[in-house]
Amino acid sequence: MLLIQLFVIAVSSLNLFKPYVTDTFPAAMLFLCVVALFDLAAVLIIAKAVRKNDIASGLAWLAVPLILTAITGNLFSLLLGIILLAKTRGRHEAAAPKWEDIAERITQNTAPMLGMFFIVFLFSISICSAFTFDYGMAVENNYSAILQPPSLIYPLGTDNFGRDLFSRIIYGARISLIVGTISTLIPFLAGGILGAISGYYGRHSDNIIMRTLDILYSIPGILLAIAIIAAFGASTVNLILALSVGAIPTYARTMRASVMLVSTYEFVDAARALGSGHLSVLFKHIVPNSMAPMIVKATLTIGSAIIATSSLSYLGLGVEPHIPEWGNILKLGSTYLETNSYLAVYPGWAIIALVLSFNFLGDGLRDALDPKMA
Repeated sequence: MLLIQLFVIAVSSLNLFKPYVTDTFPAAMLFLCVVALFDLAAVLIIAKAVRKNDIASGLAWLAVPLILTAITGNLFSLLLGIILLAKTRGRHEAAAPKWEDIAERITQNTAPMLGMFFIVFLFSISICSAFTFDYGMAVENNYSAILQPPSLIYPLGTDNFGRDLFSRIIYGARISLIVGTISTLIPFLAGGILGAISGYYGRHSDNIIMRTLDILYSIPGILLAIAIIAAFGASTVNLILALSVGAIPTYARTMRASVMLVSTYEFVDAARALGSGHLSVLFKHIVPNSMAPMIVKATLTIGSAIIATSSLSYLGLGVEPHIPEWGNILKLGSTYLETNSYLAVYPGWAIIALVLSFNFLGDGLRDALDPKMA
């Protein structure tokens, strides 16, 4: 939590060397510094409570401010605040030890924690950049600074229109995270519902749903996305829909397999014996116990969605060309590989780092949620 805040401040402070900054920069930087000091104090207070083995009492006042400071995009503050609320209120639900064990296994694994750190950092800097970065430097042409090499003023150089590459990559992270997350969330929900109904009811429902999805699954995802964008035009919304539709069958298959397995457990028969209806049994007992494979799959496929987003933008079929997006930046930089290779290297590294981070996090979740690894 504290490191994320310090990294955001350090990256944002590079704008001090620019010829001009956004009007909200001083107030935003002051606010970020205050939040960092609060995070440092919170860490010291919690560390002292842990040494005294007294974390379950007296820290309720700290939870709410931590949750409020998560407006900077620091999800670690949000998680810490929720954990403190659960501890101080004495919530000891049956599922709590299980999730505590899962969290402990993840935090003991370096790779998923590094991946989570980079993801949360990008999410936080994407939110804070609205107040600490000047959007004009990312989109407005500056013909007096064309193809400038990396320097203090332009940390990653400028492109052939004089736009600051550093600002463009920071703003491009917002697009990649939004498109990757939403285009994964939509098939997660749609495919999960269809797969749950198909796996639970079986027979006719299973045949109708799965055969229909098999038709959709037979179409290559990238070709389906290209066809949808070609028909409706290149835009962020159409890109999300194009990537979402093709991913629904895979999530439906995963949920169907999990539901069919969980439906054979004894607690499901007990719920039916107590008079629970089909929908109650399905969504209160079966689906919650079938979510682990779906969560792991979602985490792993966000990286694929980000690659697909950049690929379509590189082909001119993604987001609008004037919007800073890593695929658009990479397409522009590929024409200057021999003379100004940094225009393609930096966005390429950003894509690789973000995809690897999601893959590391997905691998960590898979190991943590696997009961054989316990």
